[in-house]
Amino acid sequence: MAMELIPIGTILAVVTNQVIKTAQAAKDVVIEKDSFKVLSKHLFDIEPVLKELQLRQLDDSQAARLALESLEADVKKANNLVEKYKNRGRFYLLVKCRHIVNEVQEVTRDIGRSLAALSIANTEVLSGISDQVNRLQSEMQRVEFETSHSQLQIVDRLNQGLRDQKRDQGFANDMLEEIARAVGVPVEPSEISKELASFRREVEEAGNRKERAEVLFLEQVIELLSQADAARDYEEMKKQYFQRAQVIERYDAMKEYIPPLKPFICRISGTVMVDPVSLCTGTTCERAAIEAWFDHRKKTDPETGDVLEDTSLRSNLPLRQSIEEWRELNYCLKIRACEAKLSSRVDSSVEEALNQMQDLIRENSINKDWISIGGLTDSIISILGSSHNREVKKRILITLKDMVEGHARNKEKVIGHQGLDHIVPCLGRDRSTSMAAVELLFELLQDRSNWNVSVCLQLSQQCSGILFLVTLLKGPVKESADYAEKILNKLFDVDEENISRAARSGWYKPLIDRIVQGPESSRVSMMKSLVILELVDSNLKLLGEEGIIPPLLSMVASGNIESKELSLSVLVKLSDCRANKELIAANGGVPLVLKLMSSSHVRTILIVRCCEIVEKLSSEGDGVKFFVDEKGFQLELKPIIIDLLALQQNACSSNNFRRPALRALLGICKSEAGLVKTAVSTASSVSLVLPLLDDHDSEVREIAINLLFLFSQHEPQGVVEYLLKPKRLEALVGFLENDKNSDVQMAAAGLLANLPKSEVSLTTKLIELDGLSAIINLLKSGTVEAKEHALSALFRFTDPTDVKSQQIVVEQGAYPLLVNFLRVGSVTAKARAAALIGNLSMSSPKLTVASKKTGCWCFRTSCVPLCPAHGGICSVNASFCLLEAKALPYLVELLSGKVEATAYEAIQTLSTLFKEGCLQKGANVLHEAEAIKPVLEILTWGTDSLKEEALGLLEKVFVSKEMVENYGSEARYILVGLTGRNVYDDGRPGRKVAKVLSLLERYSKSSTSIIPGLF
Repeated sequence: MAMELIPIGTILAVVTNQVIKTAQAAKDVVIEKDSFKVLSKHLFDIEPVLKELQLRQLDDSQAARLALESLEADVKKANNLVEKYKNRGRFYLLVKCRHIVNEVQEVTRDIGRSLAALSIANTEVLSGISDQVNRLQSEMQRVEFETSHSQLQIVDRLNQGLRDQKRDQGFANDMLEEIARAVGVPVEPSEISKELASFRREVEEAGNRKERAEVLFLEQVIELLSQADAARDYEEMKKQYFQRAQVIERYDAMKEYIPPLKPFICRISGTVMVDPVSLCTGTTCERAAIEAWFDHRKKTDPETGDVLEDTSLRSNLPLRQSIEEWRELNYCLKIRACEAKLSSRVDSSVEEALNQMQDLIRENSINKDWISIGGLTDSIISILGSSHNREVKKRILITLKDMVEGHARNKEKVIGHQGLDHIVPCLGRDRSTSMAAVELLFELLQDRSNWNVSVCLQLSQQCSGILFLVTLLKGPVKESADYAEKILNKLFDVDEENISRAARSGWYKPLIDRIVQGPESSRVSMMKSLVILELVDSNLKLLGEEGIIPPLLSMVASGNIESKELSLSVLVKLSDCRANKELIAANGGVPLVLKLMSSSHVRTILIVRCCEIVEKLSSEGDGVKFFVDEKGFQLELKPIIIDLLALQQNACSSNNFRRPALRALLGICKSEAGLVKTAVSTASSVSLVLPLLDDHDSEVREIAINLLFLFSQHEPQGVVEYLLKPKRLEALVGFLENDKNSDVQMAAAGLLANLPKSEVSLTTKLIELDGLSAIINLLKSGTVEAKEHALSALFRFTDPTDVKSQQIVVEQGAYPLLVNFLRVGSVTAKARAAALIGNLSMSSPKLTVASKKTGCWCFRTSCVPLCPAHGGICSVNASFCLLEAKALPYLVELLSGKVEATAYEAIQTLSTLFKEGCLQKGANVLHEAEAIKPVLEILTWGTDSLKEEALGLLEKVFVSKEMVENYGSEARYILVGLTGRNVYDDGRPGRKVAKVLSLLERYSKSSTSIIPGLF
């Protein structure tokens, strides 16, 4: 009724002033500035509308008064809202931001509705600004405010953490820092303390308003944020610790616990209170316990049972402080006890101390600081480095993790006391210890919600750190592997050199990823690292499988000079693995490399690298297998050979690419005899390679001798002419004597074997230069292949027409070596040794000393045995007799071996035992050696040429009637079998069969031929 007596103009003026005042105040609210600014703007926009009404004399109608009263009430509500939040604590305002926004939105809409009602009541008065008024009231009624996304994220994360009951210090640190930054509060203990004090006042006020849900929520927030480092003044904590430590000095050193006083015990729960509150009767209980008591409709005093007229609760701060002091004294007692146990260094005592430390940390997060202040951190780090007890180490690592989790100061302390030096070696221990170590290491590397780059760099300097992390990454424990991978990936971000270190430890994927996908600078850096890495074949194969080859080839094709050179260098290394050679070929790399190698306008280093790749492609017996295009079609080989030979023609060519080019040429020529012929007929290859025997580079000389060995099979004459020049042959002998390189010895011996035997001057010169001695030494100690070539080379010295040369061979001890080859040599060596013995045996008849007859046998001076084959006095050195050399049994074995090559040479050598005009002796020798049956058996399994040789030998054997009598029946059976298989025909083998049969028939007791029509 009072409002009806007040003139409407006065009311309008009051409302106008209130709008202006509220609009001005709304601009200064700290939290949710945007929402309050919009409210302020709308209020300022209302001011002209109200002044227009004042100027035009507002109608004093009931509707106008009601609308104006409603507007006044809504503006007062807005003003109260501004006043409510203008001076509140900023932490509190952020936590309540969503609720505040809703309040501001609702009051803005209410004002909009009141403005609309006022406009309707004064339509004529406001006709001039009706559009403006309508727009304004419409906007205000539809307004929608939103809390900033960043603030909502903070609040949501806080609420989720409270629901999940997250109480760890790391989470507290993160939340406090985010909230402080969001509201512009420095993260300093003094400033944080002010904000938390303001927050606590909000809790008390909510308690006074009996808003229990609000109190519970705000207390949870305070409890969480109070655990953060910045919520505590470190100097105050140190001061408080030393005050408590001074108090416990009067307690016995063995005492670890002070019992609680009776007033500390809750009357309801029977446990020591945390938040004691007093009733109106003076009884004190735990807040949560008494609230639960009341919730069960018990309105009585828990101690006396009296009915309570007043159920309000009052915090008992003095008692709470006393309880906290009692707890802190007990903390200090336990810390003192732990210090004594750790100092003993007895494993059981150390483990007990570690368990107590973990209990302290779980009980109150302040103990993280007090344990450190009390010096226990330093002690357990020291024990970690010195203890050999696996369980102790593991427990220390776990305790350290609990201490540093979310605690920046403790992290700094552990790092500062060389903690990494003791933690990193634990990564390489048993599963449980390494798991604890990697978890601790991961926590130490965290800085709030990010990574501590400084500590990451320190870890990078630990020589074994990355090796152990890679080992864990590849290990069977998934959790350890996950932590290791996260740490390693961060180390890679901090310093790319760590990628190379990881590769050296066996983890190549990050390095490959950088080469495949990284920027140019990273690619270059990674390729430099890869070039110097020592890699085994399995690692090289893995690199290829991971896809490194295509990007390397791409850089070869289109990169700059440095990229080309590095990518080629990496390809050289990768080409040591056959699987990678296949990948290079499949990706079209071979034509690319060959084209670059033959280019005339590229840097020498690129040609060198190309030559090295070509060399690797043809190595290990692969020859031309990988000289294909991306579709797998064989490349034309002649141009490749020409290009490789052309590199030898350039007088300016350095051995850096001459060597790989020669090796590549050698690999290609070794793979296929036809390619040797192509090389010989192309670009005067022999004349190009021969001068390289005089090169100052020993490796070039060695490759050259290998190539000449191959070339000499097709063009021996040019080689002979060159070797007969001064000092050339000495070099060849030097190759034969090079026992450090078996390939060179083999090639030199093979080269000599390929040269014409008719070059007597070459043979003579070799003897003079001890070349023969070198060949014989090679027979003693060379490789299997070198020995085979040495045996071939020996043929030029055992020519039956040059007995003098044969004599030198025998005198230098070759004969026993040849006999030994018959016994244990390779098939090729046995065949060649048999042939060489045959050459020597051909000279035996003329070198045998005939025995001198005396008048009477009884007056002979001595009974010197005569050779059963040669009929005189024989010896190895004088007559080269194979019987004296004990070669006959081994030659017979070769007949029975059913090997074409060895049996053929054995027959030819055995044939030398038959002296013209005295075949009986040779037959008798073979009979005694049981050689005739194996010869007959050859007719059942040998090839035609071998059978022909066997038949030739049998012609000489069956001249003897005695031999026919001994072997005739068996021989006839086999020979008849040969005729049945059409061997007996008008050809040479057939004639030999007929001849042997005729010899058999000649001594047959029956004149009837077993083959009708034969005679």
